[in-house]
Amino acid sequence: MTPIPFDNSYARLPERFYASRAPTPVAAPRLIRLNRALAQDLGLDPDWLAGSEGVAALAGNRVPEGAAPLAAAYAGHQFGQFVPQLGDGRAVLLGEVIDRAGQRRDIQLKGSGPTPFSRRGDGRAALGPVLREYLVSEAMAALGIPTTRALAAVATGEPVARETVLPGAILTRVAASHIRVGTFQFFAARSDVEGLRALADHVIARHYPDAAGAEKPYRALLEGVVARQAELVARWLLVGFVHGVMNTDNMSVAGETIDYGPCAFLDAYDPRTVFSSIDRNGRYAYGEQPRIALWNLTRLAETLLPLLDPDETEAVAQAEAALAGYAPRFEAAYQGGLNAKLGLSDIRDGDPALAGDLLKRMAENQADFTRTFRALCAVAERPEAGADPRDLFVDPTAYDDWASRWRARLAQDGRSPAAVAAAMRQVNPAYIPRNHRVEEMIEAAVERDDFAPFEAFLAVLSRPYEDQPAAAPYAEPPEGGGVGYRTFCGT
Repeated sequence: MTPIPFDNSYARLPERFYASRAPTPVAAPRLIRLNRALAQDLGLDPDWLAGSEGVAALAGNRVPEGAAPLAAAYAGHQFGQFVPQLGDGRAVLLGEVIDRAGQRRDIQLKGSGPTPFSRRGDGRAALGPVLREYLVSEAMAALGIPTTRALAAVATGEPVARETVLPGAILTRVAASHIRVGTFQFFAARSDVEGLRALADHVIARHYPDAAGAEKPYRALLEGVVARQAELVARWLLVGFVHGVMNTDNMSVAGETIDYGPCAFLDAYDPRTVFSSIDRNGRYAYGEQPRIALWNLTRLAETLLPLLDPDETEAVAQAEAALAGYAPRFEAAYQGGLNAKLGLSDIRDGDPALAGDLLKRMAENQADFTRTFRALCAVAERPEAGADPRDLFVDPTAYDDWASRWRARLAQDGRSPAAVAAAMRQVNPAYIPRNHRVEEMIEAAVERDDFAPFEAFLAVLSRPYEDQPAAAPYAEPPEGGGVGYRTFCGT
């Protein structure tokens, strides 16, 4: 039996969808971490992956039997500017497997060397960004948010030149697929309607099988992508996640969070927060993410017009109708999530205003997003614990005024305080990938070849909703509330 039982559907698409390209071997591969639980979910043997042959495959030094390595072609809007050809410039899709749940999953090596789409880049990845994506993507999975996953991280034994010389690494990423809005844009830019149709049919079969039987399959496809993306972005906001670079080539049509470049999490709540060093105008700020998601989906709808209807006016009408579903889907997911975070079992008149007022007061008082909501769990169970969240506000009386109305609203539900608090603790994490802790972990690995902080932080983040007394320092915000923190793309 092949150690990795590949079944490669994307490689069976027409050749213009990709460039066949094997990964470039590295000098001295060394396994940093293997996600053994994920390997088992994929039906793979963790012991084989951790052995010499497996590490060689994860490093790109050995192409496993049955693999069909390729770099996918796509285009994309980058900060609003359209680039007709991008593509996998430093990643190779080894192939696909069917996991134990019967789901098709991509296995991709990121940082595996140059491809025809590299645009003069070296095709490599530095250790820091690889560890960031491993840790944050696995934290998002533990938080229950649809995401790509990290199967392994391997040190290459080779330096990469960025602003300075850094140790190189390769991430093995697992995804429902790596098909993006930008993949559709690639074919639309070339007026390749048959390519668009083949891609759309592939996505329907792979991700939206119910659309195949719809009266208008391509409209149903668009509606499906719209719905998943609306719910995904709502879930980002509910944990304070900032993607950082929501270009159309970084939006998965499968509805997963993908491409963790300059991502970060809120400390003090402020919807204007921007972390990415390259987002100089705040296009992808925390509070802008819902609007940008709809903008990206509109670009997807434009590519599908030739498939929606031969009559352009009718095609535009169908696209607009599908896009009109975004706002109500997002609002329902976001408001429902806020109510759950506040311990409210249903949505009643006045609830949006109650939640919105809390967020407004948090922003005005520099209250920490994650700690505030987690502290409310204790208050819901024991009102005398009210000193904890109020201490997070510059003006504690701003919390007091809101809390009295919140307690009155909780009383209307008629549930026991213990039940309310238990439900709240299932949606309000105690631990997120705090930015300063991420940086400490990266520094230890890059500067001292010390991966103990990475392992320790990963263990804490694997149980984000549980109280872990020994891990209390990981819940602490940075001094100064993280003001001025910046992330970098890592390319």
